[in-house]
Amino acid sequence: MSTAEVARILGMTPSRIRSLVRVGLRRSAGEGRRYAFSFPDLVVLRAAKELFARHVPPSKVYKALSALARELPAGSAMSGLKIFADGGHVVARKGVHAWRPEDGQTVFNFDIDELAELVDADRTQVEAGLPAGGHHDAQQEFEGALATEDVDPSSAAEGYRRAIVLDAGHVDAHVNLGRLSHEQGSPHDAARCYVRALHYRPDDPVIHFNLALAVEDTLGPSFAVAHYIRTLELDPSFADAHYNLAGLCDELGREADAATHLNAYRRLRPGMS
Repeated sequence: MSTAEVARILGMTPSRIRSLVRVGLRRSAGEGRRYAFSFPDLVVLRAAKELFARHVPPSKVYKALSALARELPAGSAMSGLKIFADGGHVVARKGVHAWRPEDGQTVFNFDIDELAELVDADRTQVEAGLPAGGHHDAQQEFEGALATEDVDPSSAAEGYRRAIVLDAGHVDAHVNLGRLSHEQGSPHDAARCYVRALHYRPDDPVIHFNLALAVEDTLGPSFAVAHYIRTLELDPSFADAHYNLAGLCDELGREADAATHLNAYRRLRPGMS
């Protein structure tokens, strides 16, 4: 699509569209001196229009959306992405992960119905006819699963699921099930476990760190960065979070941030490279 076609579809002026392209909003292919826009370009430009309509300052729109465009690959990665204004900030959301592109700050916006569906999905995987129980029974299931992790991870995972059915708020069972899921090659399942754990314990830096690891293996580095940042907000001395964040920032072309976190890691872990 040409600039004129996009302007007509979105009701934006051609000059505003060209200004968004110049700040790097999307990597539109060129046709000579003209721009050629894809459907993902159209999605982001429409989001920009809505942000302007909500009186988000243009400088914030440009900064946030150009950062988002640099971090996200073109094409299918745009599917499911939502961009909206929240208190004067630009927020991007994909699934349960929401963040401010301008600074990587995590934004928590849990969908209760979505969370309930995830919990119900777990319950269907547990053996039918499990008797109702309480916290004490859940703790027994948890301890039994913990004892069998090294010799039979699959049985341990089932034990953690039974503990969760008996006590949906058993955070350690959610976390351990997530870790086992990730180790067994299911980072998507691991991420869901960690999101459920954060529903009950939102300020736990270890859970955020684990979620960052799972998200890195599913949605990619730009989504993982926000959870590493949240980990460090909760625990600035979390050395491994600094190290991993340094690597992701370097991968995303944020050299200054990468150096900052690598130096922090070295201060916390003298003698480690």
